[in-house]
Amino acid sequence: ATAARPHAPHPVAGNLYSVMRFLVTHKTTYRYSALVHQSYHLLHLSPCPVAFQSVHSHLVTASPTPARNSDGTDYFGNPFRIVTIETDHQELVVEARTDLTVDQAVPGDDVLANSTSWQELVDGKGAGPDVQQYTAASRHGRRIQALRDYARASFPDGAPVVAATHDLMRRIFEEFKFDPSATDVSTPVETVFEERRGVCQDFAHLMISALRSLGLPARYVSGYILTHPPPGQPRLQGADASHAWVSVWAPETGWVDFDPTNNLMPHGEHVTIAYGRDYDDVSPIGGVLLGGGAHTVDVAVDVAPVAE
Repeated sequence: ATAARPHAPHPVAGNLYSVMRFLVTHKTTYRYSALVHQSYHLLHLSPCPVAFQSVHSHLVTASPTPARNSDGTDYFGNPFRIVTIETDHQELVVEARTDLTVDQAVPGDDVLANSTSWQELVDGKGAGPDVQQYTAASRHGRRIQALRDYARASFPDGAPVVAATHDLMRRIFEEFKFDPSATDVSTPVETVFEERRGVCQDFAHLMISALRSLGLPARYVSGYILTHPPPGQPRLQGADASHAWVSVWAPETGWVDFDPTNNLMPHGEHVTIAYGRDYDDVSPIGGVLLGGGAHTVDVAVDVAPVAE
């Protein structure tokens, strides 16, 4: 599932800062045309530990009741759960409920303008192996000459890496159309670039590929965003969706988030679940089945502000 563009502000100017508490519910229902006799599922539904998020409670449930649950932490530092179901079933429901506070600030204009130049960062200034690994190509975040050429318009010689990344985000927002019918999870980034349309996952992969094509470290962020209904209309429970954006590294700031779908730097209304090279590393639910035949999937996500 991918989030639509919310009614959100445009690029930041100066320091933006907010503290918000949310109750996030993510419910996925699989329905199968034949019995599933056994299944194993890898879940990335638990928020990873980040400095600007405080988790008050978190619960993941599955129906049928799993025979075994196994929790761990993946290579990128994200919590995961492996669920083993050994009961015959034609419907699987997985639900995650998280109560957390997001306390996030955006770097000010002075930081954007005075960060290390992108060429110094390409040369490895200040970046250790844990950062440099995100310059390497991945399936959805490959190095592509056409995307390097596209990104260069935002990255003139000597440009500060954070300010230049902000400009690249703006251009993707302005030059690409949000179109949920244009792509699916398998659509290559080249197609997104040629067609100039897609959803948040596509725009994140496009931006990551462009940055890596320059030699810069960029990682994929999976999570949620608070959406705002049109004026006068109520929020629809369960009508939100998963979201994706990009994180870029600079020595002065560490990792900084950019949301090309909405042309903003997250500052309190984004909930971070997992980081990886691209979607493949952090997909919410994956797995293998014995039986099942054809299947359908329904996803309902609700990001509800909680009054403290």
